[in-house]
Amino acid sequence: MREFHIKHIDHSIERDVINKIDNLTKPKGALGRLEELALQISLIQHTLSPELHRPHNVLFAADHGILEEGVSVSPKEVTWQQLSHFSKGGAGINFLCEQHDFKLVLVDAGVDYDIPAGHGIIDMKVRKGTRNFLHEAAMTADELDLCIERGAKIVRDIYAEGCNVISFGEMGSGNTSPSAVWMHLFTGIDLKKCIGAGAGLDSEGVRHKYEVLAKAVANYKGDEKAASKIAWFGGYEMAMALGGMLQAAELGMLIIVDGFIMTSVILAASQLHPEILEYAVFGHQGDESGHKLMLEAMGVKAILHLDLRLGEGSGAVCAYPIIESAVRMINRMDSFRSVNVTKYF
Repeated sequence: MREFHIKHIDHSIERDVINKIDNLTKPKGALGRLEELALQISLIQHTLSPELHRPHNVLFAADHGILEEGVSVSPKEVTWQQLSHFSKGGAGINFLCEQHDFKLVLVDAGVDYDIPAGHGIIDMKVRKGTRNFLHEAAMTADELDLCIERGAKIVRDIYAEGCNVISFGEMGSGNTSPSAVWMHLFTGIDLKKCIGAGAGLDSEGVRHKYEVLAKAVANYKGDEKAASKIAWFGGYEMAMALGGMLQAAELGMLIIVDGFIMTSVILAASQLHPEILEYAVFGHQGDESGHKLMLEAMGVKAILHLDLRLGEGSGAVCAYPIIESAVRMINRMDSFRSVNVTKYF
């Protein structure tokens, strides 16, 4: 597997950043989460005047063999149909990226369809969907390595364009199933609490999904290493996003984490490089059952809670104006020393 060199954030300027925030013309702590975000971003960039440049949302798409077991109401063809839809500009993530000035990057990581060239979709296809992890590993170790490298390359190319803030989205019918298994394996939370309705399963559907995933976990024949579990149960789009996140952290970029699936991805990435979490801001707490528990298990809290369950990076992009406000706060507000205002705390 590719080696990443992710540094722990340098806290040597932390006291100076806190002093700057505390001496802005407001009561100490009055801007709450904005102050926390400003501190984190300043430490990531190691400056008292952080900046956000050219935000990108990278959306990876792939299909899943576990869909053969009836664990989702979404048919497999929805994956390629939606990916094509994204390229035409009329989906949920499109208006959000347009609204918040994100560049949307679309990547075919393993869609079970031959997507014609010329639609602005980057072809990184590993295979036409993963294998059914109820019976065998979803991907080989070599395929996992390939996904990680391809995801990392996408981010390196984006970084070269001047981007320093990035979010990741996904499209893949059935991908709440591998996400739930990763959550279970990497937090120890009971599998039942990790499983939700996905795209809209009823109570009987959720019960069936649990039975399939419980059997799949019992059938696991890999070792105890995180990489083996990631490969056995993961999706190609998830593994590429994992590689992208690791590369972003190595480059010192700010990572905005989307919903349940992308939270499970950074959870998995943290099993390989725990330092990655220092570079992550969690955009929103989604509506999928278990997301709140996973965030709590990781010791993090989301910026927004809008009951979203769309994926695509939608929650991360929605949270961006709050992040931008935090940066504007530390850069644009006057200090008590610079204006004729008496400290009032």
